[in-house]
Amino acid sequence: MEERKQLKQTLKPHWVWAIALGSAVGWGCFVLPTIWMGQAGPLGAIIGLGIGGLLMLIIAVSYGFMVKNFPVSGGEFAYAYIGFGRNHAYICGWFLTLGYICIVALNASALALLGKFIIPSVASQGYLYSVGGWDVFIGEVLIASLALIIFAYLNIRGAAVSGRLQFVFCLILILGVVAITVGMLLNPATSFSNMQPLFKPEIPVWTAVIAIVAIAPWAYVGFDNIPQAAEEFNFSPEKAFKLIVLSIIVAALLYSLMIAVTALSTPWQKLVSGQPIWGTGDVVSDTLGSIGVTILAIALCMGVFTGLNGFYVSASRVLFAMGRAQILPKTFSELHPKYETPHVGVIFTCACCLVAPWFGREVLLWIVDMSAIGVTIAYSYTCIVAYKFFKWSDAHSGIREEDHLNGTVSPIKKSFALLGAICGMTFLGLLLIPQSPAFLGKPSLIALLVWLLIGVIFYLYKGNVFRKIPEEELDYYILGETKNNIDPEFLSKTDIK
Repeated sequence: MEERKQLKQTLKPHWVWAIALGSAVGWGCFVLPTIWMGQAGPLGAIIGLGIGGLLMLIIAVSYGFMVKNFPVSGGEFAYAYIGFGRNHAYICGWFLTLGYICIVALNASALALLGKFIIPSVASQGYLYSVGGWDVFIGEVLIASLALIIFAYLNIRGAAVSGRLQFVFCLILILGVVAITVGMLLNPATSFSNMQPLFKPEIPVWTAVIAIVAIAPWAYVGFDNIPQAAEEFNFSPEKAFKLIVLSIIVAALLYSLMIAVTALSTPWQKLVSGQPIWGTGDVVSDTLGSIGVTILAIALCMGVFTGLNGFYVSASRVLFAMGRAQILPKTFSELHPKYETPHVGVIFTCACCLVAPWFGREVLLWIVDMSAIGVTIAYSYTCIVAYKFFKWSDAHSGIREEDHLNGTVSPIKKSFALLGAICGMTFLGLLLIPQSPAFLGKPSLIALLVWLLIGVIFYLYKGNVFRKIPEEELDYYILGETKNNIDPEFLSKTDIK
């Protein structure tokens, strides 16, 4: 049995909170309000994201329990292994990796979009071709590529560097949103009457709201970056649940404020029908002038930076955990000789994402739409495994009562875990059932099938080796010492052999 590589414990609580919040908010808070209003109206979008946030809080109960008791890199990959064995761990890890890498790429493309709005003379230089109706310019490709390379380097330098920067970025982001909101509210040119009608008039209210609720796994993805970094906490994992809850609440508030800001200065239906490149930027520019646009641009940059940084952390940690478990090549589990970071996972993520800007934003959006499937699958696994651990009464559970993993006799938490699993399956249904208002489009479904096919081919190639690893050895690689806290009878019920 080879020595298990371990990441250094350098992350402070406020850095971890910033990783979760900054990843959850990201670029979408500033770029997508017009799209969401076009689907549901201003209040419909706010209510939909609010309901989505509440559902994420239900799911967070299970995450808090699992992080507290199993603070290892890989997060949901490890949880799926605990509850269902190695094959399910591979499925969960494969889809989770897809979701994280796609979001890194999309954040980089959002920075290129900002460049088109702020410095069009640079971003729109060197027309190359059109893909899916989106013109691709060498200027925007270079902007996105430079951002990807810079943040890859920062993440290789160490978790302490990326965590410290993430917290600074988050503070600037929050201050920017507050400043824009106050400026818009106090400006005499704005009016709440511009938010009328509050809901999209062409469709039933709840149809519109449900369409927004369905994107909640994507809108709030980022709080699950906390379990990915759990192995690097320099504090008690018991704090993880509070950090998750706080990140979701603040993210919901920031989303709501930016939707309201976008709808205040001009009738929202007129704004949406114009199909602007960046609707929020247009209304802030018209109302607050160059100062407002500058503040908004800085806030958006911070959102992009936090998204890039946070999902680099998560993607590289999942790849590291899967490499340590030998389902991916061993090189993914190697640590940088100087900085002791999972640099191979960072470089691999960067290499994948550097391809994305060349395909145009529309194609990337198709891929990201279906990547919501990946994070939803991870949510479901986490809640189901937590449900298996919690118990209604003092009957036998999967936790050794003499160990520190106690508190599993909790009918309330077991109920929340069950509700979280139902939420996860519901989100999957909304994305995959044809009659659903949030059903994936044909391009996204094709991209999903391609990813499934690649996963099957890879498993056929590598799976034989993975399946032959002895159970005790695999437990050690994935769970480390935390495996000692699980009752052997519980583990024996999983499909590990």
